[in-house]
Order: sequence, then structure tokens, then C-alpha cells
Amino acid sequence: MRATYALHDRVLSNRSSRRNFAGSQPTLDDVQQHILSELSTEGYCVVPFAELFPDPDVWSAIEEQAGRFVADTEAGLAGNREALRVRAGKEFVVRLQSYGVELGLDDPWFATCASHRMLDLANTYLGLWSKLEYVDVWYSVPQPADADRIASQRWHRDFNDKHLLKAFLYLVDVDAGTGPFEYVPGSAPGGRYADAWPWRPLGDNYPPDGELEKRIPEDGIRTFTAPKGTMVFCNTSGFHRGGFATESPRVLATVTYSSPASLASLTERSYRFTGSLDELDAQTRFALT
Repeated sequence: MRATYALHDRVLSNRSSRRNFAGSQPTLDDVQQHILSELSTEGYCVVPFAELFPDPDVWSAIEEQAGRFVADTEAGLAGNREALRVRAGKEFVVRLQSYGVELGLDDPWFATCASHRMLDLANTYLGLWSKLEYVDVWYSVPQPADADRIASQRWHRDFNDKHLLKAFLYLVDVDAGTGPFEYVPGSAPGGRYADAWPWRPLGDNYPPDGELEKRIPEDGIRTFTAPKGTMVFCNTSGFHRGGFATESPRVLATVTYSSPASLASLTERSYRFTGSLDELDAQTRFALT
């Protein structure tokens, strides 16, 4: 698997994808340029959603979608939990979509993620035409404060690609009791902490509990407590964790952009696009297929 990833990264999938990007580089506006600059320096950027998407109708549609999901989730938690979409080993996260769903541009969050506002940014950061790999809305169920952190609540690197960009859109106010996202700036490949349990495909991407804190100084960890409507962009091949809610549920929308090498060797896309491919430009069609 590692050999396959390296082959696609260096020779096959990513080589042609970089060539596609080089032949049609987008022009970014000031907001996109700011996000790109922060990502390139530290591996993350925080920005109000309204700065990237000034049209209030875009936010309203996502907020309404999230409201229906929260209502359905809380009804399920109080009654028929079997109907909730959860993954084995990560039952603390209820998902709107999970895997194997059909999505089109009538879905508000998916349409946002497939827009050129997002794709142009992701492609420029990664230096290639990216794949829109994963899109969903999450509800993190509060856990006892003395519970052990499990799965993605622990420090880890995403295993499937070193060319990654994720975005998290907070749909509620997130404080210390809501399970804020946390990140180690400079821990992605090429950064100052890249040699700490370094990234490799299917590598040992979860350090032993307590060991990362011995290696990384306290002021080297960024905790993203922020109000509703905040967007966090992040390269998650660097160390991160989140979702350890203890007082109130964390609700957010999330999206992952990765390189074609990831799809070729390691990654299962979470959805199947149901819209008309003929109506899409080449870059968007590439991202969704």
C-alpha cells in the first residue's frame, strides 16, 4: 500500500494533477490569499465563514440543514439510537451523511464545498487539482469528564495522504466543554515538528498517550474555541484531535480535500455525486469524480 501511494504521488495520479493545476491556476481574492498564507506558514487558518461566503443565504441554508440534523439526532439519542449514523469505534460522533450516500448540489454544505471559493483555495494550497474526498455534518455527543479519549479524540495524524486540507465550520458556539478542535502548528510534513512520529501512509500516526505533550511545548498547541460561524482550515497530516465534548454537543460541518494519490491507494470517498457532470467545469468534475 505504501509503495502504491508513493508511485501515485510521484509518477501517476499526482503528476498529471499537478500539470492540470499548472495549466489553469486560479486567481484568489484577498480573503483566499490570507487563508493560503496562514496555511502555508502554520498549517491552519481561522476565519469567519461570512468573510469567505458573504451571501447570507449560503449560511442560512447550511444553518437550516444543521438544525434539522440536530433535531433528528437528539430525538434519536432520546429514543431509537439504532437509526443514528455512527461508525464503529467512534460512537461519540453522530453523522448526517457518513459513507455511501448520494449527494448533489442541492445539498447546501456539499454545494459550498464544491464551489470555486473552496476548490480554488484547496487546489492552490495543495498545488494540484484535488479530490473532494469527504463531506459531512457531525454531532459530538457529550461524554463523562473522566472518560478516556478514544479514536480521533486522541492526538493523531490522518493516515491517508500528506496532501490534505480539511475545513471545519462551527455550527454552535464552541468552548472548552464542547470538545474544541486542537492542532499542533508546524507538525505537517516540512514543518518544525514534522519529525515527531513523522507522517507516512498507514504509519504509526497515534503517539502513545501523554507522549506528545512531552515533545511539544504547551504553547505549541492551538485550541480552537470560537463562536458559531467560525471556519477552521487545517492540514490534518499534522497532529490534531477534537470532539471530546463533556458539557454540550459540538456540531460542525466538515470537508476534506486530498490528492488523487490518496483516492488511488488509501481513501474511500464518502459520497457519490448524483448531479449532471456535463454541467460542471473540468476542475469541479475532476474533484467530484
